[in-house]
Amino acid sequence: MSVVKTYQTVNAQKESASFGISKMEDIYTKRQGVVDEPHRHNYYTVLIINKATGQHKIDFNTYELSKNQIFFVAPGQVHQVIEKEKSLGFVMTFSNQFLVENSIPLSFINSLNLFQNYGQSPPLQPAEKQFGIIEDFANSIYQLFTSELNMRHLSIGSYLKLLLIECNNICAINPIELDVDTSGDNLIRSFKNLVDLHFKKEHSTAYYASLLFISPDHLNRTFKAKIGKTAKEYIQARIITEAKRLIYFTDLSNKEIGYELGFNEPANFSAFFKKHTKLSPSNFKKNESIL
Repeated sequence: MSVVKTYQTVNAQKESASFGISKMEDIYTKRQGVVDEPHRHNYYTVLIINKATGQHKIDFNTYELSKNQIFFVAPGQVHQVIEKEKSLGFVMTFSNQFLVENSIPLSFINSLNLFQNYGQSPPLQPAEKQFGIIEDFANSIYQLFTSELNMRHLSIGSYLKLLLIECNNICAINPIELDVDTSGDNLIRSFKNLVDLHFKKEHSTAYYASLLFISPDHLNRTFKAKIGKTAKEYIQARIITEAKRLIYFTDLSNKEIGYELGFNEPANFSAFFKKHTKLSPSNFKKNESIL
């Protein structure tokens, strides 16, 4: 397998763009129904699906497409939309640069319970009325994006923020707080950054807690309250996600992948992987290759 394809810019025709929105039906027509290969983006993606049939694969988890769904794909996640027929909806993409340009702090995005970088990323499935509100925001954003109005990106930024808040308020866990820069949010953000830096060598909650000058118990309780899973579960999900990417997209042996991810013995890596996926690394690769 070749290394996973990565899209670096929001708009391939305009590299300086920091925001984009397209209708799903237009993308389907442009691609003549041909499914794109699994890929990842260096920006945020939101799929607002009015109606669709098929599957959406995010980091090797498969979700059925239907009606009134909203998917959130974080930068770096590998995903693939497999449509059985033309879908109706919107695909919205935006970068960190767009957030900065429109005075939306990154801490706001991090405080949302929407973009799950690792582990499960199931779609949000609002009730009909709630979905209608979100779809109206998306329509307004699309109309602005395709217009020549002055300062339209500032308006788009405002609508985007409203759309994300509306989505977050539907989530069962931790609706957004008015003050997104709380100590808990800062702790979660710092922890996630540290995991990204060290997860290939350090797997224990205690290690990250020591870097944050707190106890492992405090880190777990804060993370559980904010995210809905423990810090340990987050570290494990990060390792498993990276393992799946390396198994599928590279020709590294299981031994090499195990060493890459901080396991001293190949058997330990295989046991860890099977415990969390119910499959051996080789069976995982075989299963994914025939899908």
